[in-house]
Amino acid sequence: MRISNDRRGDDFEINVIPLIDVLLTLLMFFVLTSTFIQHSRMQVTLPQASAQDRDLNTQVLTIMIDRDGRFFVGSDEVMGEGIEALKQTIARNAGDDRDRPVTIRADAMTPNQNVVTAMDALGQLGFTRLSIATTPTKPGAAQ
Repeated sequence: MRISNDRRGDDFEINVIPLIDVLLTLLMFFVLTSTFIQHSRMQVTLPQASAQDRDLNTQVLTIMIDRDGRFFVGSDEVMGEGIEALKQTIARNAGDDRDRPVTIRADAMTPNQNVVTAMDALGQLGFTRLSIATTPTKPGAAQ
């Protein structure tokens, strides 16, 4: 007598394509909504000063000047020479918000003229909240 199981076993399979779609959608959501640390394209050695607290909730416009005198507004390099090219790049990045705080991050070895040029461009555009970024001095260091 032949004893066998004539029931056909259902082949169970798990379709993972919808799961992958959901995971990729969640991944894109988290990547697009996360805050990113602002990385600069260049390394700048800042001059030193004592630390001071400030309100970190406001969006700060950053102007960086490297030791060769190249200007960067936010992450955009200023193309062209002179104050007019700098003013156009600042106006494009800042929009109409002239009450926005501006930080100048100049390399310690950059000529003072470049910092004054950036300050002059900001003044001509109507910015009044200006600060110059420095690195804090170490306690006990000789001044």
